[in-house]
Amino acid sequence: MNDAMWKKEDSVGTQLTPNWAIYADAMNRFTQSATAFMEHVHLLTEAREAYEEAIKASMALRNSLDSGDQTLRSLRSQLARVVNDHLDEPAFDRKKPELLKSNGAKAFP
Repeated sequence: MNDAMWKKEDSVGTQLTPNWAIYADAMNRFTQSATAFMEHVHLLTEAREAYEEAIKASMALRNSLDSGDQTLRSLRSQLARVVNDHLDEPAFDRKKPELLKSNGAKAFP
């Protein structure tokens, strides 16, 4: 019986060595990785702040462009109304376009 118990203990002892190596390796990798991460964790904060700044600038730019687009559409509508009103006038009510003179020379009659 003693021999059987001794063999069990031997097998348990030999199983601990590979487990100990796995444990020690995993602890070393964890320690190195965690230490490296903590040295650079400030970059995560910087990246988040830069992202938020970019989003705010993007929203401001988009609002400015949207406002400019609205102004352009409004001016285009006003221009279209003026042109349409002008074209709807009878020909005798319209002013004759003035001829441009260049360097004192007469423009085409």
